[in-house]
Amino acid sequence: MKMGDGVEQAIHSVAMLSGLSKGGVLSAAALAEFHGVSTSYLLKHLQALSGAGILDTVPGPKGGYRLAKAPKEISLLDIVIAVEGPAPAFRCAEIRQRGPNPVSDRFFASPCNISAAMLRAERVYRAELAKTSIADLGIELNALDDGSIAARGYAFLEIHERKTTR
Repeated sequence: MKMGDGVEQAIHSVAMLSGLSKGGVLSAAALAEFHGVSTSYLLKHLQALSGAGILDTVPGPKGGYRLAKAPKEISLLDIVIAVEGPAPAFRCAEIRQRGPNPVSDRFFASPCNISAAMLRAERVYRAELAKTSIADLGIELNALDDGSIAARGYAFLEIHERKTTR
């Protein structure tokens, strides 16, 4: 299964925003700079995250983005669905009913067994994503970090975080 680059960018951006202080925001340009990605491409995904209720936007020259809810309440599945949409990754087009020498319609009364297998796998995949929150990722990262990763993020936030009133 292949997801678009926007999923990775969105997850990393949400994780970065989880480190903001109360009332702080980051601009889309700052998030794009930190991750070395295109601001215009990232903006599309930040808007999708905002539309899904994952991010809040603060308008104006001192505005930016911040989490709309606690990191423990944002799952990876929430982010994937916000960016990629709710449709399953596999979409059966019933090609088994095409081509020469068609067989009886009675063979198509049940859903395609290939489609059924793919949807079972999708349920497992989505369940796993639903179990993992942004807070969980932070805990896992802290266990691996010797302090270098945290220092990089804190230094960036020190320069780029904008303080607003909540």
